[in-house]
Amino acid sequence: MAVPIAVLDCDLLLYGRGHRTLDRFKLEDVTDEYLVSTYGFPRQFIYYLVDLLGATLSRPTQRSRAISPETQILAALGFYTSGSFQTRMGDAIGISQASMSRCVANVTEALVERASQFIRFPEDEATVQSLKDDFYGLAGMPGVLGVVDCTHVAIKAPNAEDLSYVNRKGLHSLNCLMVCDARGVLLSAETHWPGSLPDCTVLEQAALTSQFETELHKDGWLLGDSSFLLRPWLMTPLHIPETPAEYRYNMAHSATHNVIERTFRTIRSRFRCLDGSKGTLQYSPEKSSHIILACCVLHNISLEHGLDVWSLPATAPMEQPEEEYEQMESVDSEACRIRQELLLTHFS
Repeated sequence: MAVPIAVLDCDLLLYGRGHRTLDRFKLEDVTDEYLVSTYGFPRQFIYYLVDLLGATLSRPTQRSRAISPETQILAALGFYTSGSFQTRMGDAIGISQASMSRCVANVTEALVERASQFIRFPEDEATVQSLKDDFYGLAGMPGVLGVVDCTHVAIKAPNAEDLSYVNRKGLHSLNCLMVCDARGVLLSAETHWPGSLPDCTVLEQAALTSQFETELHKDGWLLGDSSFLLRPWLMTPLHIPETPAEYRYNMAHSATHNVIERTFRTIRSRFRCLDGSKGTLQYSPEKSSHIILACCVLHNISLEHGLDVWSLPATAPMEQPEEEYEQMESVDSEACRIRQELLLTHFS
């Protein structure tokens, strides 16, 4: 169904800026197919976001003709999921580039404010056990609380003198540290790290490390690839497996850890503003970090609402910088003991 933008624009020219909320069109006037193709999500999901964010997006404004929460959310979703320039998406819903920019900023900050509500590790014993059971069902790896890895998202150069965001490929990026469960639900997302930092340094400095070393579960661990050092709460693959048990451990580790690579691909498929195909995020590192985190929140909400990201078509991700690290075994004797016990108990 065509959206009557021209009529709305004529009304705006005839009546100017009135004292009512400016609604470009009503959700009930268009089909689900149109909403999914243009904004990436069906009607009921968008209604949920309006209920969730409406009060925040309706904050008092000095502008006499405010843009409704519904229109702000549509504008932001259109940008997140299409990766189109804001001017093009703004034209599609009948608002200016300046208004489009404000909508994206408002919705992004509203979602970031709620990140801890939707991205978090479970705490109750039953849910934690369910988490482990789901991972065990993938490839027989016991005790897994999540899989962790980093992914780069391209951003514009902050300024000519700041090289901290230049990664090993010579591109400006943010290095994002994430943890997901067996379904691809994000349990942790730190999206602000400069692209020049290698994965192991990001993890060393991350809040995630502090959480696992001081607060979280002592009877389980995360799985990380060989770019990270072995820790009591982080199991990595063996560099050179020699025994059948070590080969079985590495195979189970790889099959389980693959879940987060799959999650990265599907997040980029759904939120094309992150995949690099339409250019880099044209924002400061801080704003780009918030946009990435907002997309992570939407990713979890979509899974919560039964929108299966695994079924999305694949998209070519931004070329990832290859980590240049020396394969080193951890000098942490407790970590080595835990992994050896895991090998003997479950893979021998």
